[in-house]
Amino acid sequence: LFTGKQLDGIWHTSIIVHKDEFFYGSGGISSCAPGGTLLGPPDSVVDLGNTEVTEEIFLEYLSSLGESMFRGESYNLFEHNCNTFSNEVAQFLTGRKIPSYITDLPAEVLATPFGQALRPLLDSIQIQPPGGNTFSRHNGQS
Repeated sequence: LFTGKQLDGIWHTSIIVHKDEFFYGSGGISSCAPGGTLLGPPDSVVDLGNTEVTEEIFLEYLSSLGESMFRGESYNLFEHNCNTFSNEVAQFLTGRKIPSYITDLPAEVLATPFGQALRPLLDSIQIQPPGGNTFSRHNGQS
């Protein structure tokens, strides 16, 4: 049904920076200790390099994203998801994107008759990996 293409996975991605893991789901932007969601340790880690962005500037940036592009109600499994967030944040921090095999997957699925048939169901799915804390400007700051 999926035109003979095998899916290696439907990827959940996050960004680890300044000793915390940040991700996006239907609850908005969340943070946790690295590997701290119930999804457990990652299957794969891609090193996107180092950043010159200070923690203070990064947290301000995240706060503005959480109030604009990445509010919880903006989440969409195929078009505005954790991978969209990781890609955006990676470019802000390092100028590099996350791997295209991750960001291209939704379009590949939706280009198939099977993907189109499932779209109404898939569009209704909200994903929020349990175990993180909803990010706010004041998290971790005393």
